[in-house]
Amino acid sequence: MKYLKKILIAIVVASTITLCACKKKNIEKNLEKIENNTFLSTENLRSKNQKSRFQKTLSLQNITFYIETFRNKSINQLTIKPKGLEINNEKIILELEGQVTNAEIEDLNSDGFPEILIYTVSIGSGSYGNVIGYSVNNGKSISQIYFPEISENKTAKIGYMGHDEFTIIETSLARRFPIYKEGDTNNNPTGGTRQIEYKLKAGEASKLFVINKISEY
Repeated sequence: MKYLKKILIAIVVASTITLCACKKKNIEKNLEKIENNTFLSTENLRSKNQKSRFQKTLSLQNITFYIETFRNKSINQLTIKPKGLEINNEKIILELEGQVTNAEIEDLNSDGFPEILIYTVSIGSGSYGNVIGYSVNNGKSISQIYFPEISENKTAKIGYMGHDEFTIIETSLARRFPIYKEGDTNNNPTGGTRQIEYKLKAGEASKLFVINKISEY
């Protein structure tokens, strides 16, 4: 009888522990949902003068970035809101001369922390491209990546008149654009296509993109 009583007590204790564990898991899931919804919904609250033009949420290696562009009166603004950094998750706001076409995330230098790349083009017939990049510093904060002007490379700049396209290929940033020969009109380039591949490197003050390969086809 005493042995049976001990078994019953053990069953009751085990059931109580399991029930508490289940409740704890449900509470944690609900808190995570609330946090994620708050993270997104607060970024969607804009006044009538702030019309959103681009929105994207990117996540990698437990770090998330909410990216949005909007027009505030006569100014285009880019907002980047990180989540999951240990020290600094403050929102970054930049003024844009053009508009965002896309954004991607990848661990470009294989250090266990992601980089986000935001691709922009200028307003007008040229559609000159640019990259706004940020790199995560050991999971604690982010810093901006330097992206060089194409005019800094004497080979890359020959025949360049804009119309850029950007994409990540494995751990490289690829940039493609049509090549213009002398006398070509803006809508009729005849020199083929040039592709430039950039690698992320550590600089003295910050990380930067360095041309690794130039090819034409």
